[in-house]
Amino acid sequence: METKFRESINKALHNPNLTGALGRFSEAYRISRQKAYEGYDFEALRTQIAERKSYAASHLDELADLFTKNAEARGTKVFRTNDPAKVREYILNLARENGVKSIVKSKSMASEEIHLNKHLELAGIEVGETDLGEWIVQLAGQTPSHMVMPAIHMTKEEVATVFNEQVEEGQKPDIPKLVKFARAKLRTKFLNAEMGITGANIAVAETGTLVIVTNEGNARLVTTLPKIHVAIVGLEKLMEKFEDVVPVLTALPKSATAQLLTSYVSMISGPVPNTDGTPKQLHIILMDNRRTEMSQDPKFKQAMQCIRCASCLNVCPVFRLVGGHVFGKVYTGGIGTILTAWFDALKSSDDIQSLCIQCGNCTEVCPGKIDIPGLILELRRRLAVENGQPLAQKAIFSVVNNRSLFHSMLRAASLMQKPLQKDGFIRHLPFFLSEMTEFRSLPAIAEAPFRDTFKKIKQPAGKEKIAFYAGCLIDFAYPEMGESLVKILNKAGIEVVFPEGQTCCGAPARYSGAYEVAAQNANDNINALLANHVTYVVSACPTCTVALKKEFISTFESLGQTASLPRAHELANKVIDFSSLVKKLVDEGRLKFKEGQQLGKITYHDSCHLKRTLHVSQQPRELLTQAGYEVAKMYEADMCCGMGGSYSLKLPEISAPILERKLTNIKNTGAPLVVMDCPGCVMQIRGGLDKQTSTIKVEHTVQRLACELE
Repeated sequence: METKFRESINKALHNPNLTGALGRFSEAYRISRQKAYEGYDFEALRTQIAERKSYAASHLDELADLFTKNAEARGTKVFRTNDPAKVREYILNLARENGVKSIVKSKSMASEEIHLNKHLELAGIEVGETDLGEWIVQLAGQTPSHMVMPAIHMTKEEVATVFNEQVEEGQKPDIPKLVKFARAKLRTKFLNAEMGITGANIAVAETGTLVIVTNEGNARLVTTLPKIHVAIVGLEKLMEKFEDVVPVLTALPKSATAQLLTSYVSMISGPVPNTDGTPKQLHIILMDNRRTEMSQDPKFKQAMQCIRCASCLNVCPVFRLVGGHVFGKVYTGGIGTILTAWFDALKSSDDIQSLCIQCGNCTEVCPGKIDIPGLILELRRRLAVENGQPLAQKAIFSVVNNRSLFHSMLRAASLMQKPLQKDGFIRHLPFFLSEMTEFRSLPAIAEAPFRDTFKKIKQPAGKEKIAFYAGCLIDFAYPEMGESLVKILNKAGIEVVFPEGQTCCGAPARYSGAYEVAAQNANDNINALLANHVTYVVSACPTCTVALKKEFISTFESLGQTASLPRAHELANKVIDFSSLVKKLVDEGRLKFKEGQQLGKITYHDSCHLKRTLHVSQQPRELLTQAGYEVAKMYEADMCCGMGGSYSLKLPEISAPILERKLTNIKNTGAPLVVMDCPGCVMQIRGGLDKQTSTIKVEHTVQRLACELE
């Protein structure tokens, strides 16, 4: 990561106006969005959008030709190009041919993508943004920080200062008065402009119609008052039929700003006369800029389903800390990282892709059903292939892939750590390692790993056998969690098998783009876990469960290692997370809780992989309730704790404030105990609370349930 980029992160994190504005909006958005979608089947709606946008992406040439034919039949001039330079050239030549000196624009990300304003201004043409937020950032000499709310990072005081310095002195930080002032100044620009430039939200091939959605009405003035209207439309905006507009217009305002509908929807099907009766010129530029290439990529085709609502930004725990000037370029956030890699260059996404913590919040709210975290992982893979792995990373993974060496080193570390540990924690590390314990205490490595402890556990012989995949944290830091799991399953008459050949699940390598390393981890674990005849393979770590159940398969597919797929699928069919397995055993009557217990209040934190990838959230809560606990509802219980595997080591400056927010939400429940299903989350949250000398206890669900079963 470049030093300059890291500095930009720290600058954003220490900007209270930015983090405050983004934080407040993010909190309000989640509630308002939920309310906006009441009465709608969001899953059905976004399936509709995804299917229709996917169809369009598979038929771009056909739909572009049909759109051109129908638009030109109505008197529109259509120009199609793959080259951003030709878009700029076309508009500049058109302006010169018509003596244009002043241009007004409504919001157009496609124009920002090709840096159109700068090109026209260098040619002596005045270009004015008319979206209020866009105009503010233009006057401030900045770029938009959000795809829908470009000036969300600025306070009313900052806006007043910009107006005073760039437009007219005497403006006070009063929002209604600032809006009234802007309206008056912009109205003159509308009336004097000879050309208006817009984007479009949808381009309907069946009718040659542009659909433009706004809240301020500026797009209607931009398309109506100037005698020339130019629309720059990315090919991803094409849709086949007019009826395809309905699901997008239904979802867009709800997902973008949590509104039931937007203030203005303009549909333009050919030019209409100007206000003086002269014929208007309507030019539509269908811009490719690698969109066709993206649509033909089997991994990234789904990114063409984006409707530019920015809901992924609104729920992202990282974006609400650093904003779009750090997390993105023209296009911001997770989806912006992907679009940057295609519309700019893969290398341009190198730093910004590292900001994604892989929490999966965005996948739940995306109306286009885009797997943004998955596509970012694919970017990391391609960057690793193109640039190679850093030497330090390569050295680490070479150790991890050597199981005996890796385990020997961990055993040695458990002895070497003794001068640093106390009460099971390492609270301070020396020298350049000190940052690792700055905001949380780290767990001490266990004196004896679970794989050693397991051999000493006396189990009753059971007719059913289940293999336990421990993962690195339970094996080497929290063996007591593994012991609790064995105890619970033994009570159900199940004998637990611990395959010695199991090793790291490969998540650290996969999330770093080192898919070859992850594939080797996968093969080692498949061989170990399928060596015994077992009913299930259970894991008490959601990240490991996802690796075993889903990511081994996707890693082999990405690398074209098809020979490994049958056994990967065989393993996946056996894999189950701990809470789902115990819930099943309780429902079957094979496990019973002690009767009549009233154990008091606790609260529960959802780990990201468990809830969003494995879709498990109610099972652990139901089990804890059945055990006799009152499970207090936590605000943002399913928001990331900031662990993200190695993320907290690579970007501790971001991990720390995410954790701080989580700890505050835990404390606000008033519960003396917080429970979770992920050992990584236990490490993060327990370490954070210990650093704050809090008395709140942190446990894995497996430990809590083991105490309450008959």
